Amino acid sequence: MGLEKFEFKKQGLFVKVYNNNITKAYRKLKRLIRDEGIDQEIRKRQCYEKPSVKRKRLKDIGRSRWQKKQRETKDNW
Repeated sequence: MGLEKFEFKKQGLFVKVYNNNITKAYRKLKRLIRDEGIDQEIRKRQCYEKPSVKRKRLKDIGRSRWQKKQRETKDNW
């Protein structure tokens, strides 16, 4: 039983380095991380957020979203 029968699947983000160009690969990796939202997730999980603080933050986000929607509809009238 050889390893040829098994396919190894790469998991996660990866970037191939061509012509020993590490800076280009690093920029590509940073872009991938930013697009996936991993950097925001890491920043969010750096410290514990109490449930009451989380509720307040989400409520403020919703309020600002609602106010933005109200401004847009007000302009259309």
